[in-house]
This record gives sequence, C-alpha cells and structure tokens, in this order.
Amino acid sequence: MAGGHAEISCSCEPDLFIDGLSCCDQSTVHRLARLGLIAPAQPGKCGERVPALLTEAGSRALDEVLAVAA
Repeated sequence: MAGGHAEISCSCEPDLFIDGLSCCDQSTVHRLARLGLIAPAQPGKCGERVPALLTEAGSRALDEVLAVAA
C-alpha cells in the first residue's frame, strides 16, 4: 500500500485491488476493513476505486506481527 499500488472500492464490503488485480482473499479484505486496519485514502462514490491505505491501527498490528516473527 505504501508504494501506491493498492486500491479499495468504496462500499460497505470493500474489495482490494493490487496493480489493478483483485485480491484473491476478499473475505480477509472485508475483515481488515471492518477492523479498521485498511481504509480508503480519500472519499469516493459507491463502487468507485480509490487509493487504499494502511491505517495507524493497521501499521501497529503489522509491527506487532513482525516483532513476534523476528
């Protein structure tokens, strides 16, 4: 996401796209969005794709996972 290659659809069950391709595990994408770990970087119309971002909570969660894995 930091590289600007991720887009998220604006909806109650958002889909994630990397380099224009749909992420294969959309149920996980929906969960990440519901937990507030990923989000649209800007507002958009329903169904529109906008840049995706890793939220502050998502960044903290990722840091915790990486620390345990190290």
